[in-house]
Amino acid sequence: MQKIKGIKILLVDDEPNILQFLEMGLQDEGFEVQTAQDGMTAVTLAKQFLPHIVILDVMMPGMDGFEVCRMLKKTENVAIIMLTAKDEVDDRVKGLMLGADDYMMKPFSFEELLARIQARIRNQFPNLLGEVVMGAFRIDDRRKEISYEQRLLELSTTEYELLKFMVLNQGLVLSKSKILDKVWGYDFGGDENIVEVYIRSLRDKLNDKEHRLIRTLRGAGYRVDLV
Repeated sequence: MQKIKGIKILLVDDEPNILQFLEMGLQDEGFEVQTAQDGMTAVTLAKQFLPHIVILDVMMPGMDGFEVCRMLKKTENVAIIMLTAKDEVDDRVKGLMLGADDYMMKPFSFEELLARIQARIRNQFPNLLGEVVMGAFRIDDRRKEISYEQRLLELSTTEYELLKFMVLNQGLVLSKSKILDKVWGYDFGGDENIVEVYIRSLRDKLNDKEHRLIRTLRGAGYRVDLV
């Protein structure tokens, strides 16, 4: 599974069960997560933790979510997704007027929350989506660099695109023709055996002498197996 690293999320809700559920789910997706059960703690923690995203419940004792939103937007560069148990237009308008970036009603699906988080990141922190960690691979698409076991690989442009394509599709059998289409382009008119040449070069650079990382499946193609 693709994991997103380096994105911090602050969860603010006075219901411990919701906090625990969301914290476990978001951590499993690769996010760095901290939690707060009241507004004042959230404001204090935000100054220390510096989250990119705040998932903020409206109805909390003491300082409510509206006030937390107002205070955070004055001082922090943060995207705020507000949660409410009430389907009231006035609440949504008030939150958005105070600077909230999105609004969700309880109950909601975790998949929908993930999609909204991704949308906020794309819009407000697009530079954070350039890095993907899969197994021992770290792919930084901003720098066009791939590290394996914390070692930066020296790759040509084509080697980079080929290895990125194979790692992101790890576990799938990739035929030579599919690799050519995706890496070299549909209008490539050369010999498909060029794939073998590049695979051999990648294996050398990965020290994959026994072909355990990039496997050859006779008559079918190649498959990357992450361990």
